[in-house]
Amino acid sequence: QVQLVESGGGLVQAGGSLRLSCVASGSIFSSYTVGWYRQAPGKQRELVAVVTNGIRTDYVDSVKGRFTISRDYAKNTVYLQMNSLKPEDTAVYYCNIRWLAMDAWGKGTLVTVSS
Repeated sequence: QVQLVESGGGLVQAGGSLRLSCVASGSIFSSYTVGWYRQAPGKQRELVAVVTNGIRTDYVDSVKGRFTISRDYAKNTVYLQMNSLKPEDTAVYYCNIRWLAMDAWGKGTLVTVSS
């Protein structure tokens, strides 16, 4: 089972940017589904962005045009670039990698957006 470690969260003012990183303990192959989820206080975890088969990217409507998911195969790292942040983006952000029976999660990184 691959281990995931997220970083890059923090406190930012509305309109600002952050880049989250998720480093995997092993190689991330193009066949893996990699995604970022978030969970705000009192709410269910939701999918924010996902890459499938190394090609298709999908985003939740609320972040389209503001967030970008990418991956660096050489560094075994998945990124989430977040621009034009809003207070409603405040949440713990989790990285997830899935393939066949593997379903790996990181421990999350907190993003707080102040108004």
